[in-house]
Amino acid sequence: MPTKTILTIEDDAAIRRGIVDALRYVGYGVLEAGHGDLGLEMAVRQQYDLLLLDLVLPGCGGLEILRSVRSTRPTQPVIILTARGEENDRVEGLRAGADDYVVKPFSVKELLARVEAVMRRSPGRPSDLTEVNLPAGIADFARREVRFADGERHELSEREVELLRYLAMHGERAVSREELLANVWRISPDGLATRTIDMHVARLREKLRDDSAEPQVLLTVRGKGYMFRVEQPRTEKPRTEEPKNQRTRRG
Repeated sequence: MPTKTILTIEDDAAIRRGIVDALRYVGYGVLEAGHGDLGLEMAVRQQYDLLLLDLVLPGCGGLEILRSVRSTRPTQPVIILTARGEENDRVEGLRAGADDYVVKPFSVKELLARVEAVMRRSPGRPSDLTEVNLPAGIADFARREVRFADGERHELSEREVELLRYLAMHGERAVSREELLANVWRISPDGLATRTIDMHVARLREKLRDDSAEPQVLLTVRGKGYMFRVEQPRTEKPRTEEPKNQRTRRG
């Protein structure tokens, strides 16, 4: 089972270090930020399973981060961290979509219990997505190929599988090139000018039979990035066995 990752946004260095150490000790992967602006960037770009979010932060405030996360990732589990006297902020945070809250000062035992409880009752991210429908076929991530009802197939590279899966996981949402660099290529997008994403999308469109002039699957959202259009179920299912006279394109 893959390690669950928790993003912690907390400006108090001592509290953040205690949270990070406790999470790592019990086996969680950890991302962390001590400033609201960096926290917002990580919250909307990085891949993680749970967000631990302080409400009072320098720069972008916790409630603003929460609203941004809810607008782009409606099912993302979030626990807010608040001081004992911030009842109004706790209420506003819950109304804005937080799943739970932990009041400072808190014990490690209480924090871990709340983390586990929220993770259990929250819908999992579709990180195990194995295939997606296409207008005339199917993209099979397990087999690393695209199959069409007429028997034609195209092999997908590992990077193409990761890129298409990520876009499909966030279907109907414009995903920026910076987010793709951070989560598919796993490199920092800061100050990086590259056309590699555009070239990979162009190659994927060829393999998906997606007309680059008028794409129907991988859409270009001007000024924002790329979006996977969720396809309706087809009436004809592509064959999974090797067909006779198969037209195969590898690459």
